Amino acid sequence: MSEEMKRTGKRRIGLFGGTFNPIHLGHLRGAEEIREAFRLDGIIFIPSAIPPHKAMEEIIDARHRLEMVRLAIASNPYFSISDIELSRSGKSYTIDTLRHFRERCADSLFFILGGDAFVEIETWKDFQNLFTLCHFIVMARPGFQKTPLANRLPGALSSAFQPDVEAMTWVHSSGHRLVFKEISFLDISSTKVRELIERGESVRYLIPPETETYIHQHGLYRRREGMGDFSAQKG
Repeated sequence: MSEEMKRTGKRRIGLFGGTFNPIHLGHLRGAEEIREAFRLDGIIFIPSAIPPHKAMEEIIDARHRLEMVRLAIASNPYFSISDIELSRSGKSYTIDTLRHFRERCADSLFFILGGDAFVEIETWKDFQNLFTLCHFIVMARPGFQKTPLANRLPGALSSAFQPDVEAMTWVHSSGHRLVFKEISFLDISSTKVRELIERGESVRYLIPPETETYIHQHGLYRRREGMGDFSAQKG
């Protein structure tokens, strides 16, 4: 992390958006490692309502996903949750969420996303302007640091950034930074969790116990006999 970021004197707040369908230990461990590495004062989890890049038939009702995140982070005093994307109508666009936080607080903001999401960032709404609103932290798998700095940016972003070779980061023309941070790789995905539940297999040690209990209580992610849709799909 650059000295410039450390000298701001503002709170350092991470914004972690995602479908969280459902939230799992990989999400939580990644967020905790990012919080420590970048000395964040807190991380706000932001479940999306209607994600533009996801097939809605496999996404359960937003109120369930919000509650599962709330339960999963309850024991961590550095984690909190926002329903900003759920309270807006229509699709959930990151540019709108970042503008919301930027207009309402003077904190130093860090948007957190996974490497798989970052490689698709050129398909995001108004993606060129995302980096004018806050710093970006991309969670990368172990071994990513061996990737040359010049190979880490999609071509459409290269003209807006300059490399800081010493800090191994990219600096946007706005002054915000794009940082790639390796985290512990837990081979867990929401897709994998849903598939296990659908087959009636255990998801213990993949998701928080509170989340597992909630899923069982509400019968989430189980397919109805002879039907292709997920039970509790509409809440």
